[in-house]
Amino acid sequence: MGRHVDDRGFNPVDRQRYRNKMQRGLDALARMLADGNFSFPRQQMGLEMELCLVGPGMEPSMSNAEVLEKIDEPAFTTELGQQNIELNVEPRVLAGDSALQLEDRMRAALRRADDSAHDTGAKIVMIGTLPTLRSAHFDPGWLSRNPRYSLLNEQIFLARGEEMLLDMEGEPLGEGYHSERLHSYANSILPESACTSVQLHLQVAPEDFAAHWNAAQCLAGVQVAIGANSPFLLGKALWHETRIPLFLQATDTRPVELKNQGVRPRVWFGERWITSIFDLFEENVRYFPALLPDPEEEDPVAALDAGRAPTLAELRLHNGTIWRWNRPVYDLVDGVPHLRIENRVLPSGPSVVDIVANAAFFYGAQRALTEQDRPLWTQMSFAAAEENLFSGARSGFDAHLYWPGTGWVAPDELVMRRLLPMAHEGLRACGVSDEARERYLGVIEQRCLARRNGATWQRETVARLEERGANRHEALTRMLEHYIALADGGDPVHTWPVG
Repeated sequence: MGRHVDDRGFNPVDRQRYRNKMQRGLDALARMLADGNFSFPRQQMGLEMELCLVGPGMEPSMSNAEVLEKIDEPAFTTELGQQNIELNVEPRVLAGDSALQLEDRMRAALRRADDSAHDTGAKIVMIGTLPTLRSAHFDPGWLSRNPRYSLLNEQIFLARGEEMLLDMEGEPLGEGYHSERLHSYANSILPESACTSVQLHLQVAPEDFAAHWNAAQCLAGVQVAIGANSPFLLGKALWHETRIPLFLQATDTRPVELKNQGVRPRVWFGERWITSIFDLFEENVRYFPALLPDPEEEDPVAALDAGRAPTLAELRLHNGTIWRWNRPVYDLVDGVPHLRIENRVLPSGPSVVDIVANAAFFYGAQRALTEQDRPLWTQMSFAAAEENLFSGARSGFDAHLYWPGTGWVAPDELVMRRLLPMAHEGLRACGVSDEARERYLGVIEQRCLARRNGATWQRETVARLEERGANRHEALTRMLEHYIALADGGDPVHTWPVG
């Protein structure tokens, strides 16, 4: 979705031509995979982080154009809503002290950006869902001023034919609380802008892609359970990681009748283990109509015949409108193609060290799973992996996850007993330094021992404030002020005091 798309309508000829071009792209990709045409000099990681802007009173600040002008750094870009910006971190090797350097670079970049945002009266927040958002902030007028966002909004609503329904029931905030339910309609895709996430990229060799993707699918439920940071939306206490159901509902092109027919959602976990990255791109073309059928002139097969790596522009644009929780990526750098996995389950925040710790845990555990003699995904149904994702998102540390050889287990117990030793082993295999490995996996260990992530801290703090007489709006506002101060302090969330 990153490339420019003109703000225009599409006709049936566009759609047929686009479908044909995607099929040509699949033909070219199949040839490239068979011929080994991909670059893989060394394993590299990358990171994107979506951020929120708040103003006085902790209200969303609809000022991303002004803030980005002040920041004036190419690493910071626009996002869907005017209260959002995104930080794109330069790709780097995974080995050595790279994670330590990543933490330093992110801190410095965010400090500079926050200083610039301050000049506009805004403050940058790393959080999964901004708890002070209201329904009024989902008005289409608050879409960022970029043609691709308004066009995407138009096409999703044309496909759906009716307003978006946000409907979810949450977990009780604490003892003595009842579960809360959100039932709200939106006339834009802007509820998606409430889903501020961290996306982890890992470059992999084509022959290793399937194992890495399958491993990432196995880990998704654990990741979200121990990293949850999105417990409030529109004033309601909902899932520990409300981003997961919110993203699905906010971009759903299916009216009720198509859901009842079993039509697949565009925010998708998938439905099977894979044997090649080709499986994922082929499913995208087979199952999902193009939302933005904007074909380019290049013939990908002709480009291959001429000795050039094709851009696969149509496949890539289409892939950007299907939001898999672990997305396949085909990309070119200086005309040389490579493949990446984009892991999308994690929320933004709470602190920079928490974000890097989440990344280290994921990369380490993923690597260890790919090297097991008997792959985990041969012992576990795909449906169980998907159920883990939704259970971890709903209940966080209180979830019950299924794991082969262990059965049903709490996330913290699973991490401490099985996955943390594997993550250490995997990071060693990746060449990560002992200092980096111990620092970041130590954060994960202590988080699990404390059973405190961003979601539990937010929920406990709001409950405490309400017990002292604050109403929900006051509690959310004061909680967010405290959250920002602690996040700026830089300590991991498991050390944050509740109050």
